[in-house]
Formats: sequence, structure tokens, C-alpha cells
Amino acid sequence: MAELRKLYNPKDEQMQVAGFMSGSGTNLRKIIEFERQLARERGKSPYRVAVIFSDNSESNAPKIGKDFDVPVIIRDKIGFYDARGKPLKDMAVRAEFDEETVQALLLYHIDVAAYAGYMSKATPVLINAFLGINVHPADLSVKTPDGRRKYTGDRAVAKAIVAGEKYICSTVHIVEEKVDYGRILRVSAPLEVVLEGGNPACPEFLEQIARKNQDKLKEKGDWVIFPQTLLDIAEGRFAEGLEGRLFYNGVAIPDGVRLD
Repeated sequence: MAELRKLYNPKDEQMQVAGFMSGSGTNLRKIIEFERQLARERGKSPYRVAVIFSDNSESNAPKIGKDFDVPVIIRDKIGFYDARGKPLKDMAVRAEFDEETVQALLLYHIDVAAYAGYMSKATPVLINAFLGINVHPADLSVKTPDGRRKYTGDRAVAKAIVAGEKYICSTVHIVEEKVDYGRILRVSAPLEVVLEGGNPACPEFLEQIARKNQDKLKEKGDWVIFPQTLLDIAEGRFAEGLEGRLFYNGVAIPDGVRLD
């Protein structure tokens, strides 16, 4: 077997994590709570959320920072674009924004960026600065007949319900340039879709049940596998080989570590 390169090489210091968020930050809360739980159980957590970064001045980042005594950096994306008179789809401006974000985080010596409800598309500037991981409310290993990932985007749960899926999962993946196409690290245990009567063909009903199922998936999926994946990375369990193929404890995982 070709030599494997760990995604993170454990050392005496804790793996330093930047929590990226845009809104409520519930996933980030769970990551920090898990960190504190590990510290109580082990005396020291292998990872540490060293800083919270938000691209939204109206997010819950200050509240979470205060609750857990974690430094917060806010750089409002909309204000950044408005000051330059550019539309949000201008990715050259986004790259400039990301470069300034990387510079702002230098002080914290970040190893991993945890995208915990971060709604901005990351440019290569940010992707190449840190190993980024993201959690997505779908099984990203499921593909269409032409090989595309079937449940990408912000309506993944609704798409799965319309497609007649009986179960849904969450996926933790590496953040790469194509949104929701990063290599898969972990997939949660399947959660049964609950329709509670009604017709998914009705748009109002579909949005209602999609929201309820996604909320449940966040609790049973995201909040379980996102913190666990950070721990696994901090302990050096994930590695990559030739052509970026991923391994967990030395075993190839083409579709991630799966929980049954």
C-alpha cells in the first residue's frame, strides 16, 4: 500500500479549530459542547475551538462566543460587497473577502475550519488555507444515473422526500471547490422519514415536513457525526493516499465511515 498522509498529524498541542458560521450556530454549539465533554472525561480534549468566525453581523456568533468564552471575529459579507458596489455573485470579490479572513485568523494558528452553517461559498483562497469540513443534510454518496450527487444544495431533505426516500442521513465531507462535492468522511445512521399524513406534492406540506425531518436529522445526524469527525481528525484517524483517496484507521472509505 502506498504511504498514507494523515489529514492532521496529532501532536502535543490541541488541534486548533475555527468555527465558521452565518446564522444560529447550533452545530457549532454542539462541537464546543463535545470539546468540553472530552476535556471533562479525559482531562484534555484533542481539539479546541480557538475562534469563531462569522460572515454575518446579525448571526449568533457573539452569543456563542460569550457563552463559551471563545474569541469572535465578524466580517460582514454583505457590507463588504456593498462597499465595493459589487453583486454577491462576484467571486473575485469573494476571493478578496476570503484572503482578508485568512489574514484575520493567522493569530490563532488554525489547523481545521469547521463549516457549521457557513452559508458563503468558499473560494480556493480559503480552501487552501485550512482543511475545511462541512456537514450536509443528505447522503452525498447517492448518485443520479449520470454520476452526479443526487441530494446537493439547500433543499436536500425536500428533494429526498419528493424522490420517495424512506430514510435520510447527514454527511460530513471535506470542503472542496465544487459545493457539496467534497470527499466524504462520515455518514450518519439512517433516520426514517416521517410524513405525518399529507401529500408531498403539495408545496406547503412539503416545506413543512421537510423542515421537521431536517430538524430531527440535525439532532440525530449532524450533532453526532460532526463533533465525532473532528475528534477522529484530531486523533489522526483519517488519512489520504494516492489521488486523494481517503482512509480511516488504514482502511479505504470510498463513501466515508458509515454508521448503521
